[in-house]
Amino acid sequence: MTVAYNIFFKRSVEKDFKTIPKRDLDRILDRIKKLAEDPRLSGSEKLTGQERYRVRQGLYCIVYSIQNNDLTIWVVRIGHQKDIYR
Repeated sequence: MTVAYNIFFKRSVEKDFKTIPKRDLDRILDRIKKLAEDPRLSGSEKLTGQERYRVRQGLYCIVYSIQNNDLTIWVVRIGHQKDIYR
């Protein structure tokens, strides 16, 4: 039996969505939906010194945190890989 995580978005992510072309955004949202079933998807990496993970979708990175006790995932940032860590 698989346990589905609930996904929440930090308010600032709404701003991130506005800068992403629609076809890329659709792929990013599909990738985020897959996180609900497996928060540590193949290709996800834990960020050094933080309790956050990142997974790539095309040229974009999705940065998120996992709360296993609450079965929640918080998407904290989405951005182009060249800008995401600034």
